[in-house]
Amino acid sequence: MKFPRAAGVLLHPTSLPSKFGIGDFGTEAFDFVDFLVKSKQTYWQVLPLGQTGYGDSPYQCFSAFAGNIFMISPEKLVEDGFLTGNDLANVPDFSETKVDFGGVIEYKMPLLEKAFEKFRKTSDIKLVEAFHLFCDENAFWLEDYALFRAIKFAQNQVSWQEWDEGLKLREPEALAEARVEFDEEAFAQKFYQFAFFKQWQAVKKYANKNGVKIIGDIPIFVALDSADVWCNPTQFKLNEDGSPKTVAGVPPDYFSKTGQLWGNPIYNWDAMRAEGFKWWVDRVRHTLKLVDVVRVDHFRGFAASWEVPGGDKTAERGQWVNVPGKDLFNTLRWVFGDLPILAEDLGVITPDVEELRDGFGFPGMRILQFAWGGDTKNIDLPHNYIQNCCVYTGTHDNDTTVGWFESQAGKGSSRDEEQIEKERAFCLKYLQSDGKEIHWDFIRTVLASVADTAIVPMQDLLGLGNDARMNLPASTSGNWQWRCKKAEISDEIAERLSDLVELYGR
Repeated sequence: MKFPRAAGVLLHPTSLPSKFGIGDFGTEAFDFVDFLVKSKQTYWQVLPLGQTGYGDSPYQCFSAFAGNIFMISPEKLVEDGFLTGNDLANVPDFSETKVDFGGVIEYKMPLLEKAFEKFRKTSDIKLVEAFHLFCDENAFWLEDYALFRAIKFAQNQVSWQEWDEGLKLREPEALAEARVEFDEEAFAQKFYQFAFFKQWQAVKKYANKNGVKIIGDIPIFVALDSADVWCNPTQFKLNEDGSPKTVAGVPPDYFSKTGQLWGNPIYNWDAMRAEGFKWWVDRVRHTLKLVDVVRVDHFRGFAASWEVPGGDKTAERGQWVNVPGKDLFNTLRWVFGDLPILAEDLGVITPDVEELRDGFGFPGMRILQFAWGGDTKNIDLPHNYIQNCCVYTGTHDNDTTVGWFESQAGKGSSRDEEQIEKERAFCLKYLQSDGKEIHWDFIRTVLASVADTAIVPMQDLLGLGNDARMNLPASTSGNWQWRCKKAEISDEIAERLSDLVELYGR
């Protein structure tokens, strides 16, 4: 689809202010929409909203369909009558700037369990009907997901690959027994999803009503330890015991000299195509109920994927294997019509990737932080932008702009000190900047560019440094934790941003 000239802000809901240890769908989410309206923004971009597991990455979820129940607002549960004010009387002293995922789970899980017990006893017929309608509409993924989570809960959260053979390989008798044994926990899991979607849809409805669209994110791959793989083994390249034949990653690059070994199982594209890509059709239809525009992560993986042997420890021995992306997107376009898709086309981009992207008219991405290496033909330099693209100062995988500007060799990239100094000098010369407000120089530059869409991470609006970085690729700890303080989301920033939006016709 053709995107209008517009601007937006990238902020994952977990980063919203909240006294409950993690951003949620409570008052602060609605307040953030108000901030976007004051700032004259068209988009609120979020990361994947799925239920995270080990490592807390929204790109490694237990399901491509389920929501992260720890984004459920306790205060909204009180408003809905599932909790009382007294239930929220003793909130731990959580950090304002970092999510302690373990602490959040320890605090919130008993609240969710208490809310479920209250729901079980409700006499509100309309509420019960709404719950059953939700379960019916989402049965195609919810039934299996609820059972998957219930079994994991009973087995101390170990991967399904460590379950008893019968459950692991989904033998009918074992599944039938599990559905009886774990019925109550599966019921609870369905309620948690009901609460998540109810609250998120209220936030989305408020945003849309006020002229703000949600840009969501579809990770190309799913986690090995997910309901998706457990329930659909024929859709993935697995061995007979359920272990992956090959796993996903990317070759050595800017972020890592040994590449990135993600560990996600690779799709069995032949089987998917034979079934009319039904799993993908269901996934996209579901996602478009949650968001208005979809950012497709690792778009180049729809032309060819970097497949690494299952037992390898790095991504160096992988190889590119062709993927029927054209057939997939033709199917999706036939089902949904014009596709509101942004293509994350970063990394090793070859002619086949460009052909796939441009053939469907999907906007690609430009990252201003990437502009300062190489020569004046660098596609991330603003004078080389095309209109049909989406430009970012940086993404969730980058350092903040201030953090990048102040970076040192060996911390967050493979650049040496000479490269850092050379890029910094070129940046200042190109932007005619003294570096004192480098984040606003970046923001002004992307908003002034010809790119139809310009997105700025909240950290850059706030001028925060490396401590506010969301994710460092190829690292395994300390990621996804950043949180925004309520006082930082100020009218002053909104006014300054809105002035630039007006000035540059966004």
